[in-house]
Amino acid sequence: MDNIFKAVRRQLSWNQCRFITTIIVRSLRDTGEITATRADSRSTWIRKCSTQSSKMVKARKYVVMNYFVNEAKPTDLKLVEEELPPLQNEEYLVEAEFFSVDPYMRPYVRNFPLGITMIGSQVAKIVESKNPAFPVGKRIIGNLGWRTHTIIDPKTEDSFFKQKPYLLPDIGDLPPSLGLGVLGMPGNTAYFGLLEICKPKSGETIVISGAAGAVGSHVGQIAKNLGLNVIGICGSDEKCKWLTEEMGFDFAINYKTMPVAARLREVAPQGVDCYFDNVGGDISGTVMYQMNPFGRVAICGSISSYNADIKSLPKSTILQPAILTNQLKVEGFIVKRWLDRWNEGIMQNLQWIREGKLRYRETVTKGFENMFDAFIGMLHGENIGKAIVQV
Repeated sequence: MDNIFKAVRRQLSWNQCRFITTIIVRSLRDTGEITATRADSRSTWIRKCSTQSSKMVKARKYVVMNYFVNEAKPTDLKLVEEELPPLQNEEYLVEAEFFSVDPYMRPYVRNFPLGITMIGSQVAKIVESKNPAFPVGKRIIGNLGWRTHTIIDPKTEDSFFKQKPYLLPDIGDLPPSLGLGVLGMPGNTAYFGLLEICKPKSGETIVISGAAGAVGSHVGQIAKNLGLNVIGICGSDEKCKWLTEEMGFDFAINYKTMPVAARLREVAPQGVDCYFDNVGGDISGTVMYQMNPFGRVAICGSISSYNADIKSLPKSTILQPAILTNQLKVEGFIVKRWLDRWNEGIMQNLQWIREGKLRYRETVTKGFENMFDAFIGMLHGENIGKAIVQV
């Protein structure tokens, strides 16, 4: 505070400073900002000073030391501290509250040089700001990586998604972490992938692999809302029960204990019209050979191969005969294709939640120090619904 009064005294007389003292105290109490005004009939002099602490902030972050080979190892990442500089004009500082761990992180990190912060998105609260468009107390969604504190220049977009951090929309009393799930990237992946790639029609049959994950469980619910017969493939009886009893799926197949081909013929005797593929591998070949003419396949992920050495992948089922004979449309996609419609997906999914047409579930791991364990658990399919880390 002494420095602030010295700055005022350099431009105002002592009598004026005595008058300003009351204004400064009141402004600090009421608004958190300090405003000094010289009152005369001809001019007004205003000076604003941040009341935030000037103490240096230390961020913790995970740095990529080695690219993942086969299954990721804890030594592939290193937890380090970083001292952040003071804010510049238009910048703001955020503190992470929730992190997302997603399958795409496993293969896509290889697109970046070693030494970067591990990629990923987070919900963070603004704790200091020099930008009125991003006030203290608001939350943002950003692809900031695995780090606890970040200084954001709003003109800068991330290098992967090419997306700038954005304010979390008003979602009422819903958990802020949904901005990483049904009201974030996974939700938009389900929304746009299903509607734009599969183009489903009421009465058709859809099969979803990885059905108990964040994207798969979401796709199935949208499909049910549109009047489809929905079949999910997942890896445990618990997940099967959750899909059919809580998520509204018509059938669920545990690929670890059931013969997928035979079971699929039983529950979809008329064949499959749409396939939303999160897994790849043999399961996908099995499904595609039971598809109807002019079926549509949305390739969203290939988690079955993410931990494998790409140079020694096993030979897979030849799919060309099924694709050719039934004139299937097979299309891979990355959700950032629809960045220009991002808010459309969020608002539609929010509406479905409020109407009771869309449910969600989160598997929450607590503690920033447990990021890696949550990441590996997600790759092993230990989560039901969205995998989240809470700081």
